[in-house]
Amino acid sequence: MEAICADSVIKDFGEVRALDEVSLGIDPGELFFLLGGSGCGKTTLLRCIAGLEEPTSGRILFEGKDVTDLPTHKREAAMVFQSYALWPHMTVGQNIAFGLEERKVPRSEISDRVREALEMVQMPGFEDRGIDQMSGGQQQRVSLARALVVKPKCLLLDEPLSNLDAQLRLEMRSEIRRIVKENGLTGVYVTHDQAEALSMADRLAVMDQGKVQQVGSPEKVYRNPESSLVASFIGETNLLAARVKGLESGGLVAVETDAGNFSGRLTLEGWSPREGDEVAISVRPEAIRVTGGGGESQGEVLQTTYLGEIIQYRIRMRSGVEVQASEMNPRSVIEQGSGVSLEFHSEDVVVLRE
Repeated sequence: MEAICADSVIKDFGEVRALDEVSLGIDPGELFFLLGGSGCGKTTLLRCIAGLEEPTSGRILFEGKDVTDLPTHKREAAMVFQSYALWPHMTVGQNIAFGLEERKVPRSEISDRVREALEMVQMPGFEDRGIDQMSGGQQQRVSLARALVVKPKCLLLDEPLSNLDAQLRLEMRSEIRRIVKENGLTGVYVTHDQAEALSMADRLAVMDQGKVQQVGSPEKVYRNPESSLVASFIGETNLLAARVKGLESGGLVAVETDAGNFSGRLTLEGWSPREGDEVAISVRPEAIRVTGGGGESQGEVLQTTYLGEIIQYRIRMRSGVEVQASEMNPRSVIEQGSGVSLEFHSEDVVVLRE
């Protein structure tokens, strides 16, 4: 049975539809990401799951039970906010204990549970510290401990790392995943950060304009995007307008573009393009092999960006179309203005309906 289910959820704010018939299920023990740009509806959906917003229509179910009308504190879920939402005049221990006191937990039990929660986030012995003595990363751990101390079944996280610097974000990614997995929690995590989602999620949902565009594992969504929107939002890609020339063996589709003729594969289930259809193709920069010198070049390097472990090229094809290509562990650099040829496998070309 699914731990959390959104069933045809609609949420309107006046004339604005923030969620439009959203349905998805989240499995027990899963770390599930809601991913999308600003205004896509991801935070509104999380707040509906938490009980902080009431759907205009549709249902929220926890383990098959309709909790749509239940208040937040009766849903066995705890939320971690972007702003940490800690009381600055209280100690670390008092902040963590606050939820237990509201639930009338016996005082003799509270200190043990606070100590246990701090151990979960690897901050034992910090009970008496002031919040103003904590770094940003430590404050986020306190916020997590406050959520964990009430022993929720579900942990809901609203962009919890967005206020941290780059190094702390990296450290906290693995820490949050560890906490969710070690404590057998179901986690729902909202972010606009693709790297967070790809590196942490068991599964993710890409959202846009209040709708779920695609659901799957990070690998599946990255390798098999079902639309141009998903292909361009998850990582970098080259999107080219194309026209179908026909079908080939092995389920491949032959297409023609301003950059040349290619073969690609389909990822959208149940869709069969026909000859002459206008489509798009997606090719990831890292799937393109760039070679320089010798023979007739297909394009010219407009820009070279060397980043140590990776080199990025912006290339203008003879037709005028520009593409991005990248190479890991580069042993040499192709200079700006050089003529180059491009190679890629048909398995790395995705044919998209839009």
